[in-house]
Amino acid sequence: MKKLHSVITFLLLVTTLFSFAQQKQQTAKVKVTGKVIEKSTNQPLEYASIYAQNTKNASIVSGGMTDAKGEFTFDVPAGVYYIKVEFLGFKTVEFKDKAINSNTNLGTIAVAEDSKQLDEVVIVAEKSTVDIKLDKKVYNVGKDMTVKGGTASDVLDNVPSVSVDADGNVSLRGNESVRILIDGKPSGMIGVNVAQALKQLPADAVEKVEVITNPSARYDAEGGGGIVNIILKKGKAQGLNGSVTGTVGYYKNNNINGNVNFRGENFNLFTSIGYNNSESPGNYTRNSEYTNPSPGSPKYIDEKRENERQREGHNANFGMEWFLNKSTSWTNSLSFSKNDGANPEDVNFYNYDENRNLLSIKNRFNNQTNNSRNFNYSSNLTKNFKKDGHKLTADISFSTNYDNDISTISETTLNSGSLPIISGTLNNQKQNRSLFQTDYVLPIGKGQFEAGYRGDFSETLTDYKVEENIDPNTNAGTINPLFTNNLQYKEKVNALYTQYGNKVGKFSYLLGMRFEDTNVDVNLLTTSDFNNKRYNNFFPSAFLTYEIAEKSSVSVNYSKRINRPRGRFLNPFSNYSSNLSYFKGNPDINPSFTDAFDIGFMKQWSKLTFNTSAYFNSTKNSFQFIQRESGTFVDGTPVIESTPINLATEYRTGFEFTLNYTPYKWWRLNGNFNMFRNETQGDYKYTNYLGNEVVQNFDNVAFSWFARVSSKISLPYGIDWQTNATYNAPQKNAQGKSLGIASANLAFSKDVLKDKGTISLNVNDVFNSRKRIFDSNLPQAITHTEMQWRQRQINLSFTYRFNKKKTEKERPVKNGGDNGDDYIGG
Repeated sequence: MKKLHSVITFLLLVTTLFSFAQQKQQTAKVKVTGKVIEKSTNQPLEYASIYAQNTKNASIVSGGMTDAKGEFTFDVPAGVYYIKVEFLGFKTVEFKDKAINSNTNLGTIAVAEDSKQLDEVVIVAEKSTVDIKLDKKVYNVGKDMTVKGGTASDVLDNVPSVSVDADGNVSLRGNESVRILIDGKPSGMIGVNVAQALKQLPADAVEKVEVITNPSARYDAEGGGGIVNIILKKGKAQGLNGSVTGTVGYYKNNNINGNVNFRGENFNLFTSIGYNNSESPGNYTRNSEYTNPSPGSPKYIDEKRENERQREGHNANFGMEWFLNKSTSWTNSLSFSKNDGANPEDVNFYNYDENRNLLSIKNRFNNQTNNSRNFNYSSNLTKNFKKDGHKLTADISFSTNYDNDISTISETTLNSGSLPIISGTLNNQKQNRSLFQTDYVLPIGKGQFEAGYRGDFSETLTDYKVEENIDPNTNAGTINPLFTNNLQYKEKVNALYTQYGNKVGKFSYLLGMRFEDTNVDVNLLTTSDFNNKRYNNFFPSAFLTYEIAEKSSVSVNYSKRINRPRGRFLNPFSNYSSNLSYFKGNPDINPSFTDAFDIGFMKQWSKLTFNTSAYFNSTKNSFQFIQRESGTFVDGTPVIESTPINLATEYRTGFEFTLNYTPYKWWRLNGNFNMFRNETQGDYKYTNYLGNEVVQNFDNVAFSWFARVSSKISLPYGIDWQTNATYNAPQKNAQGKSLGIASANLAFSKDVLKDKGTISLNVNDVFNSRKRIFDSNLPQAITHTEMQWRQRQINLSFTYRFNKKKTEKERPVKNGGDNGDDYIGG
């Protein structure tokens, strides 16, 4: 572990120092600006390359690359230049003997498509895996070979600042209070169970991921830790084109995903279809020492669990973008996913006395099956006015999700001759969600005004039932009222926002205010316990940026956030795999509020982009998971329950940096490092099963960090080699600590069939080390837990592209669903 830590640290330091050493001092003379658009659509062309060479002194070379608005700027000494604008798939535009003696605007440059692909442009136009911007980081999935054949959960685990633990829980900068969006919207699929939904979404359906650590007022206020926005693939290129990717794997991972697009003059049709059939073995170990066991009860219990998640899934998306006229487009899409699976769990409990003598072995076999269905319809209307950037968008979406689990649990004491005890669980969930949104953008001089409305309405119904002592002959049993309930959750959120940004010299600002009215019903139908919670809040945001130099800037940001409890956080019972420890939701938990501050610095060189930030979050009513005795016993052994509560205050302070470095054309490096301090303050009081009041002090200060390095090297014979390494350091809390975990992914790929096909081989979790390891210290028990959701996975994939180049630049879709902040005061 120490060696890995040293290697990662050394690599990051050497990379940074080496890059800085290569930089030459340049004296800016005059500024060259302009904008590049596509001639056929008048749309901005991002990542176009601008090259300028002095005709009298060939050693003086400069240039730049266009941003999301198609704009570029760079500095050159005064003189006469040969300038060319180029992008793969488009004809090169040239300016010969162009005199640049003062600040010069080349105007709007329209480039036309070219059927001939220029090989020498490929290196210039190739998009880096991670694009770093001041307000967000954009991770381009198409360049990552290590996620081929994987899921959206694998994709997020490679994104800078994002971590995914062994349970599939997503955290941003170490904070699990993160909002997950799909195409800028809270998908019904995501709303029920985030971790499970991400494991059902294939990685090949994801185009890119946006990480927004401190969102502006335009975004949902949900997510105290920030927002992770998953952008799905949509067809954009002219004519008929598409691709198909097939994967086989060990352990079993057979899937095929395809996307087809047909773009005409007035419309764009796109579709994607996928199929997956996989088996993912996992394991779980929990060793417990009970401090004061009942007479005759075990002193030590070692729990060993093996399971195999089996899934067969289908997903499809159909859509059409209709260009009503030159300024108006209407996009409609319909998506469907179906997933059927099983998760047989074989659990053995080894019971020992105080001398570690084996008393008995109990086996608990949980035969779990599940199925889910997800439907989603969305529509977007975009109206662009005459002035560049002046537009109005309207979005609606409707989604329905069904998620049903059935388990039959058989418990037997081995070698005792006793008959098995059979019980069963039923967990049915249904969610309906409706979303209405409109956004208006108006450029005013150099500034920009925005305003909008968003209405998000959802209803979730959870029916959970536990049946015990089932007769194998009649299938009749006894309902356990402690674990049987019917929960209805309704949420209505109406929001209004406005923001204005401008740029004055080198200083820019973006000020916003969001108002959200929340109306929540949490109803336990089984016990007729109805609770309504209504609150409305203002969420201000402020972003200030100063350009120190042409490609160097510093920013100070603030926003107020909210984190609403949902799903398993509220369900009074949601797991029955182990009868000695389980998770229990808390229907009385309240939302938490976060004040988020961020100070950032970004610097770009020709081969290096460096972004760093220091952040501070103060959260009131923060969610914390506590473990306590439930008051029930199994053969004299106390059952421990884990549940979320509102703890008084949480302070999170941290520092992170992200860098993209290209030392050579054949080698690209991405690095991300995050270190944070987490402090909680608060006491938890409860009355135990004996009627005694128990006070637990949760005052705790914890330091932790994680680092991720990704390296992509172009080897001889057209082979690409990519390696990702991640380390999550240990972290303490008031009831124990999680141990440090290191893991790595490895991938190779090669283009074949004249670059129409690509073969990829990847190994996910090379050292089979990605686990969640946790030690806890409770008054009743001292435990050591290890959980591995999926063991090492090897995948072989083949992608075939028709009428579409591997490095082809796709046309931006006029779709307001991304809900991105393209404008930050400039």
